[in-house]
Amino acid sequence: MNEISRHNEIVAMVNGKGMLRVTELVSYFSISPATARRDITKLDQEGRVKKVRNGIMRIEEKKPIWAPIGNNNTDHYHEKARIAIRAAKLCGADENIVINCGSTAFLLGRELCGKNVSIITNYFPLACYLIEHDHENVIIMGGLYNKTQNIILNPIANITDSYAGKWMFTSGKTLTPNGLYKNEILGAVAEQQILEKIEKLVVVVDSSKIETKANSGMLFCPVNKIDILITGKQANKEVIESIKEQGVDVILV
Repeated sequence: MNEISRHNEIVAMVNGKGMLRVTELVSYFSISPATARRDITKLDQEGRVKKVRNGIMRIEEKKPIWAPIGNNNTDHYHEKARIAIRAAKLCGADENIVINCGSTAFLLGRELCGKNVSIITNYFPLACYLIEHDHENVIIMGGLYNKTQNIILNPIANITDSYAGKWMFTSGKTLTPNGLYKNEILGAVAEQQILEKIEKLVVVVDSSKIETKANSGMLFCPVNKIDILITGKQANKEVIESIKEQGVDVILV
């Protein structure tokens, strides 16, 4: 058996068993301990196995954690990141935070990860991220998983009576002087179920979503139901003034 074939078989063996000792390699391949150690060193340098004392271990492949947002796949990423950082500053220790779906909401959850807050969400990617990163208190609202929207929908209206929080952060397709509009109707209805269970509603949307009127979607809530709006400084000034006049605290970042 030539060296290449032997190395391929060694890798296959260690991947199957998890670990191999030098003595096992010597016995199985009828090679000297010096040859076995040279094989180990070379395979370790190539990154195919992990060299350990008196043997080798399998290299465990770490599955990358998927996230629905990144600098390369999301419009207005940097603005959304600023919005998330500012929104996180509203949250105090030991508070219950409801975070709904959306790229900005995901960034907010990522910003709060590891802090002393309980995060309540039906957004599956955010829940997975928080769990993968060992966030202490994650509450996932139960229901049916909707793969298309990556959210969990409650089939029973009064199931949300079990949840309550000081803050609820949400986003949408369009924010106008009339209110916040969402395109995903099922998700919007699920969010509306918990709307009355929270103390403060905070809308987090980038400036491109601040418009004079909505061309599509359903009205999630009128402007007078919103306590705080956090958006970018480039937002339509006339719309922002109209929203302020209706009693909304507007924060521009």
